[in-house]
Amino acid sequence: MYEEEMKKADVLIEAIPYMRKFSGTIVVVKYGGSAMVDERLKKSVIKDIALLKFIGLKPVIVHGGGKEITGLLDRLGKKTEFIDGLRVTDKETASVAEMVLSGSIGKSLVESLEAVGIPSCGINGKDGHTLCAKKKVFENGLDIGFVGEIENVNISLVGTLIDSGYVPVISPIGVDAYSQTYNINADYAASAIAGALGAQKLVFMTDVEGILKDKDDPSSIIRRMNVSEAKELIADGVISGGMIPKTECCIDALRRGVKTVHVLDGRLPHSILLEIFTARGIGTMVVQEKEERE
Repeated sequence: MYEEEMKKADVLIEAIPYMRKFSGTIVVVKYGGSAMVDERLKKSVIKDIALLKFIGLKPVIVHGGGKEITGLLDRLGKKTEFIDGLRVTDKETASVAEMVLSGSIGKSLVESLEAVGIPSCGINGKDGHTLCAKKKVFENGLDIGFVGEIENVNISLVGTLIDSGYVPVISPIGVDAYSQTYNINADYAASAIAGALGAQKLVFMTDVEGILKDKDDPSSIIRRMNVSEAKELIADGVISGGMIPKTECCIDALRRGVKTVHVLDGRLPHSILLEIFTARGIGTMVVQEKEERE
């Protein structure tokens, strides 16, 4: 008679030790992929982040927006070109990227969080010189324009927002000492920010189930691995293509001091909650050393 209600109670009971363990800790969510463009999934993510906040965690959002940037550039009649997964960025493209990321996407996320009772504030890396960047230089001398790599993260502004009860929503736009704007890969920005904040967790939302042994077989998901295992899988070609930079970001975040990094399928509603508050999780958890699941 009350089977459905009992199942819900079991889920809540399973979550209790994780709520207790992670209360008061910082969780950085790199928000991207289908969960940004599908309204149903977007609402699910907002609710997940709201629950994290309500039960005492300190969420921070770092978001991408590549599809939206490309869409606006197309409407402007401007060609989009990628090299090694990075957008070739002239001054006009950099301006469009900042407008889309900090304006359209960032403000929309803030509005959605505020609508469910979560105080939030949108910033980009130029605010408070949060993301101090320099021009990315390739070894072969290739110049792809105003694409930056992070030299330093200044957490003063982000820390103030967190301490004041806000959820920071951060756009991956950086700035150098000469006030030059740079477009920064959101995964690398999330890794650097999570490390600087000493985050307990960094969550990468993707459009795949997690890190797979066979990219064509969703059932081959790797539930947990350490840094050494991740490096071996990259060297052996098991982790390949676009998952290589994602995995490298996981390793980088752990090197910077993040406790655990999670790669999960943002196409699954409430994937953040399922990953953090259940024993098995639904994605891939990457840790520094071999250990039991938290």
